[in-house]
Amino acid sequence: MIGKLSEEDRAVALADLPQWTSVAEPEGISRRFTFTDFVGAFGFMTRVAILAEKADHHPEWSNVYNRVDILLTTHDAGGLSQRDIDLAHAIDALAD
Repeated sequence: MIGKLSEEDRAVALADLPQWTSVAEPEGISRRFTFTDFVGAFGFMTRVAILAEKADHHPEWSNVYNRVDILLTTHDAGGLSQRDIDLAHAIDALAD
């Protein structure tokens, strides 16, 4: 089982993810992505879904037209884990 990050590890990890915001409930991180249209947003979600499935770690997310909101948390760990940090970096790489 993967463990929840300590406060120190969380701070270090978030320093490398400046566009992600800390969330208290459920404890995790979130980011909003904005695209030119629905097709761009949905295509991005498809690419993230493939990454998430390969990692066996799935985001909580929503899509409204050109926006995708993503929340990453590890329910089994009771909060933010290294799996969330790794997925956030992978998602950021897709968005660039």
